[in-house]
Amino acid sequence: MTTTTLPLPATHPRRTGFREALAYEWIKFRSVRSTVWTTAATAVLPVVGAVFIAASGSLQPDDTVLGGSLTLTVVAQMLAAVVGALVASGEYSSGTIRTTFAACPRRGTVLAAKATLVAGVMYLLALASCTAAYLVGDAMLPEGRYAQGEPLPALFGIAASFAVAAVLGLAVGFLVRHSAGAVTTVIGLLLLPSLFGPLFGDAERWVAGLSPTAALEKLTQTSDAAAEAVGSLGPWPSLLLVAACTTALKLGALMLLGRRDA
Repeated sequence: MTTTTLPLPATHPRRTGFREALAYEWIKFRSVRSTVWTTAATAVLPVVGAVFIAASGSLQPDDTVLGGSLTLTVVAQMLAAVVGALVASGEYSSGTIRTTFAACPRRGTVLAAKATLVAGVMYLLALASCTAAYLVGDAMLPEGRYAQGEPLPALFGIAASFAVAAVLGLAVGFLVRHSAGAVTTVIGLLLLPSLFGPLFGDAERWVAGLSPTAALEKLTQTSDAAAEAVGSLGPWPSLLLVAACTTALKLGALMLLGRRDA
């Protein structure tokens, strides 16, 4: 009697998909103190700024309640960009990027998971924080002394500008791969367009409006958002322009990510 041994079915390890990569990134995000504390500061600053402006009476007569209450959102947005930079560059500094790519060999999936995480976290936090800051400022400022501004739909755009800044920081983090260099670079990208915009003549409206900061100042309807400082595009076109530039930079980071060693 002849016995036939059937071959055992080959077992293939389950490929890590986007959902698993996103869960992995969330665990890392809330486990690193630098990103947690910077994120917390991003959420707190707008409310602190609203209280300070209202208590000090330093709001300009031609400003709005919305713009005055969200004075410190510019600084908070910079911190959001720093968070994005740290999420990428921090892994290169600590060496955990090798473990990340070993767990999820598809580098595009890793980048997409990180971008989704930082954009989602910053959008939700900014929307809640900036809404709270506006309500605090509206309650503390003298009624009828300042124009109210139009908080809706501006607050949704303001939150989106935080998400864009965070993804911009993430792209820079992958390009630079060094925490200090990435943080310095992304802050420069936020500030330099408005500083050098007037040097480009008719192209100023495009150059000065390239920064998430420019879109933010227009969306907050602050009196400081003059055309010579942040470009002459409207708030929503400016936000779309910034989002397009950030997407291009992210695609550039993805291309280099596939060619570089971890």
